[in-house]
Order: sequence, then structure tokens, then C-alpha cells
Amino acid sequence: MKEAPKSHLDLMSQLEKFDQKELKNIDPQEKVVLPTAEDVKTEKLHIEFKESVEGFNSTNLRKTETVEKVLLPNAEELATEKARESIFKGVEGFDANKLKNVETQEKIILPDKDDVQLEKTQQNLRLGVQSFDKTALKPTDTVEKVVLPGTEVIAQEKGQQQLRQGIEQFQTANLNKVETLEKNPLPTQEAIEQEKKN
Repeated sequence: MKEAPKSHLDLMSQLEKFDQKELKNIDPQEKVVLPTAEDVKTEKLHIEFKESVEGFNSTNLRKTETVEKVLLPNAEELATEKARESIFKGVEGFDANKLKNVETQEKIILPDKDDVQLEKTQQNLRLGVQSFDKTALKPTDTVEKVVLPGTEVIAQEKGQQQLRQGIEQFQTANLNKVETLEKNPLPTQEAIEQEKKN
């Protein structure tokens, strides 16, 4: 393979001399990835388990009788249950006429000094924002600074643009037909003797 082009002109000259006949045909080969031994072992175990479940014979099972055990509550649970029942009966049989009439007194809690001071500060801020005079503002001019690229960056950009244009506007009709001669040099007598010794 030829060396990489050092400049735009080298690249252009190599593109002009390029011959598609130099390319070699290659047949793509498809590679099949085989499963690992662990994958095969896992698959076999899965298949064996599935077959054992599907082929299970239910006649091999022994008949059993289920014995239901009724647990009676102990003394502590009985006492808790009786207490609950008495509370429910008391609530259900309650007579609301036995209640005394009471007047509810609402107590107003006044804010402390900190709360009053905070409220005053917030009110002053609101008033300041609402009564702000926009005419008291001074006009200002905004200066936008644009940083221009350096000469090296501009030169590099121009070089890339020229290269792009050269490739896009390249005329293949300007290419010359060239025949490639393949030379297979024969080994020298010294090389043959050296190979025999090895």
C-alpha cells in the first residue's frame, strides 16, 4: 500500500492515478458461533427437567388425609375479646341526652415579635416592587464581543474546504488507463542456500 498523502496535492495525484482494477474480489465468509459447553449443559438440564415434569406419573403418589386442627383461644385472648365486646355495647347503648351543653370559646393566638417583623419585611418588599419607578433606571448599551478565529484556524479551514471541493468536483473522465505489471522476483542463489541450511 502506498504511503498516506502528505498534502492536498499528493492526495489529488493519488486519486487521479487510482485504478479500480487493482481492487481484489473477496468472498464474504459467514461465521457461525457455536454454543459453549456450559450453554449445552444448561440446555440439557432444562430439557431433562421439562421431560420429567411432562412424563410425571401421578399414580406413584400416596393418598393422604388432611387433618384440620381447631385451635381454641386461651384465657388472655378470651379476656381481650370480652373487653372489646363491652366497649362496643357501651358505644351502641350510649345516651346522647345525658351530655351537658357547652359553649365553645375560640382563643385567638397573637403572633410574636419575630412573626410581625417578618410580615413587615415581606410587605415592604412587595410595596417596593409594586411602586418601583422604571424611569429612574439609566439606559445602558450592551456590547457583544465576538472572538474571531486565528490565522492558523482560518488556513486549516480553507485547506479542508479546498480538499472537499476537489473531491466533490473530481472528474473521473480525466483518469488515464494504466496496466499493472506484477513482478515476482526469483530468489537468489544465496537465499536458496540460506533456506536449505535452516
